[in-house]
Amino acid sequence: MSPVYKVTQRQLNITVKKEESHWWERLTKQEKRPLFLAPDFDRWLDESDAELELKAKEEERINKISVKNRIPKDPFRHLKRGYLFMYNLVQFLGFSWIFVNMTVRLFMLGKDSFSDTFRMSGDMMYFCQMFALMEIVNVLIGLVKAPLAPVCIQIFGRNFILFVVLGNVEEMQSKAVVFFIFYIWTTVEIIRYPYYLLSSINIEWKILTWLRYSIWMPLYPLGMLAEAVAVIQAIPIFTSTGKFSFTLNYLLNITIPFSIILQLHLIILFLGEFSNRYYTHT
Repeated sequence: MSPVYKVTQRQLNITVKKEESHWWERLTKQEKRPLFLAPDFDRWLDESDAELELKAKEEERINKISVKNRIPKDPFRHLKRGYLFMYNLVQFLGFSWIFVNMTVRLFMLGKDSFSDTFRMSGDMMYFCQMFALMEIVNVLIGLVKAPLAPVCIQIFGRNFILFVVLGNVEEMQSKAVVFFIFYIWTTVEIIRYPYYLLSSINIEWKILTWLRYSIWMPLYPLGMLAEAVAVIQAIPIFTSTGKFSFTLNYLLNITIPFSIILQLHLIILFLGEFSNRYYTHT
């Protein structure tokens, strides 16, 4: 192996590897040291120093092993990983089915596919969003480390739109806004769930990681806007039909229309967007 050298303004540093591992009595063949050659005592190492250094490294290695062994291993870690892997896989397959179904129909039918979105994909979206409630359970039992507030806001917010605003009003199910809500939701999830799926088995795909933490920036505001449009379109329908309105008999027989709840939900939508941005940046 040829020597490795480095030239600086003050000196020439040369690193030479020994052919045989033993201590040299001197650096040069001649016994007398040349005048231009001087040892660097900051990096000087004799046999006793080397033994002490090796001993210190060995003790450090043993201490690390001891500390690692003192940490109790979770006997259910493989079961937890298996559960998280299967959960994320099922969700990925469900949302992928919706995404592919909507994309194919969009290319085949164009804008005419908008009115049939809920009829064709509603049942699968029901399943995926109901199954998503497990994410709240995962946080509560400590299976997943995530802030509970934004998880609850996102899941309950989506389920409110899906089950109450769209699922209970047939007039809403044929509106074009349903297509945009479903398409934005599925686009986010077919990236988010594969990322968590690979993370559960300690695999990182850099492109997927970049998409996971980048694509939400335009899609979350667009999703919030689409949900807000659906709520605004649903307010006059709920007002005219009186559906889900309730009366407080013990307070002067006051009737509270459900449209007020929808207006409050619009405020929650903006709070949810702010919460998602806050927790993502922190």
